[in-house]
Amino acid sequence: MRFLVLILLLVSSLSFAESKTDTSKQTVNPKVEQLLQLNSEIVTLSKESTTLTGSSLDVVRLQILNKNNELRDILASMIKSSDIDKKLLLTQVDKQVVFVREANKFLDEKLTRDQEVLDKAKDADKIIALKTMAETRQFSTSILKEEWQNYQWLEKLGEPAPQAVKELINKIEHRLAFTSTSLTFDSQALDVANKQLKSASESEKSTLQLSQILAQRQVDNDTTNLENLIEIADTVGIDTAEYKKQLFEQTGNVTDDLLNSKVIWSIASGWTTDLKDWLLSNLPQMLFKVFIFVLIIFAFKTLKNIVRKMVKRAVSTKNLNMSILMQEFFISMSGKAVFAIGLLIALSQIGLNLAPILTGFGVAGIIVGFALQDTLSNFAAGMMLLIYRPFDVGDLVEAGGITGKVSHMSLVNTTIKTFSNEMLMIPNSKIWGDIIKNVTHEKVRRVDMIFGIGYSDDIEKTERVLNDIVSEHPAVLRSPEPTIKLHTLNSSSVDFIVRPWVKTDDYWDVYWDITREVKMRFDREGISIPFPQQDVHLHMVEKAIESNNA
Repeated sequence: MRFLVLILLLVSSLSFAESKTDTSKQTVNPKVEQLLQLNSEIVTLSKESTTLTGSSLDVVRLQILNKNNELRDILASMIKSSDIDKKLLLTQVDKQVVFVREANKFLDEKLTRDQEVLDKAKDADKIIALKTMAETRQFSTSILKEEWQNYQWLEKLGEPAPQAVKELINKIEHRLAFTSTSLTFDSQALDVANKQLKSASESEKSTLQLSQILAQRQVDNDTTNLENLIEIADTVGIDTAEYKKQLFEQTGNVTDDLLNSKVIWSIASGWTTDLKDWLLSNLPQMLFKVFIFVLIIFAFKTLKNIVRKMVKRAVSTKNLNMSILMQEFFISMSGKAVFAIGLLIALSQIGLNLAPILTGFGVAGIIVGFALQDTLSNFAAGMMLLIYRPFDVGDLVEAGGITGKVSHMSLVNTTIKTFSNEMLMIPNSKIWGDIIKNVTHEKVRRVDMIFGIGYSDDIEKTERVLNDIVSEHPAVLRSPEPTIKLHTLNSSSVDFIVRPWVKTDDYWDVYWDITREVKMRFDREGISIPFPQQDVHLHMVEKAIESNNA
């Protein structure tokens, strides 16, 4: 009903019957005729509204407001022109001022009632109550713009109202401060609701979700209202840099306002102030935590070296009979384990919660396990190599298609140094999945050699010469006895096998020395070393010879 009273007040205030201006002169101007027509329509709608209720009444109210907006547009254009009676315009503007003032009172009372309804509403009805309150607040904000326009009209018509303008500016500033504070409070409430929702059980989620939705609606309404108020405040000349900064921090939207030097300075100074306050309140504690962190890391790094030395002594004992690779593995893993424990303790001392970190490591381990199946295969093969010990550091091996000396081994790969001084890293899975030949694993090896002589050479003499050569070499072992036997009658030679036993380290020296000595002694003794040869016999046909002679 209060709203209808205001509308009727507006209609009566716009009546041109009270105007002392001659109506006949006014009607000459088309704009005056439009003004009269709008007045008549508003009066008709106002009479209709007295008999309506509910949604029908809301429709008529909206029509009256639209008509009044058209009337204000016409009034604005009339004020710009110079051929309209100034007194008439002043009368109409004054009555718009009265209407806006009464409308503000009505909207303030309605906001109070809406807030009471919202506070008393049940959870299911709060969303509707919140929407109604947001619409009332937006309409109240738009009325401020019309009020400012009224005072601008009065000033243009030579009747300024400085006191009223000052009161309006104060009202806008107060509304800005209130909305800004409300946005800050509602944003904090939304953050709390989001955190509670993340950690809530399934039975609590339904209630907390409603609270989260209401908090989000409040923040959205405050943001929209603050945007509208900033637009009006910019019009009346109020400094809104701080509020624009808050709006940017809340929404993250980049607008033209951010190009304003005041806004940029406000954002920068705000961040600087926040950083300064944070440092003043947290820096001493942070420095102490960093000191504790460094101290723990240093202590465990020292402890790591001590543990490595202790483990090295333990695994190097002859009773354990561990390979060098196994020893290096335990030494390395012990140091890394001690340092990892120290790192976790240090992280806990600076305030990090280790439970999510350890859980994350577990989940990451599963993911990495699927992604790095080949690496895990190499890891498993490395463990098998360490357990069964088919070779050790320094052994000469043939593994993974490579021949060389084992230089280093990890759980993932093995480093082999070839005879040409090349370092090759072979995945452990290729070594374990193939034949492994450890040439230097045993201390004694047999040198296998084959020497061929011609069919016309003396067999017994050759055996004596080979026996002399083998027995005279100082590196050949007497036990086991060497084997020198006639082995094969080949197509071009008679082959002897010569198999002396030597220490593993002397293998190649004996092989090269005996080979050289055999060649020299055979030459002196007149024993031939045949090379592959083949006899070719040609048979000519007599007819072919006769044809050639002809």
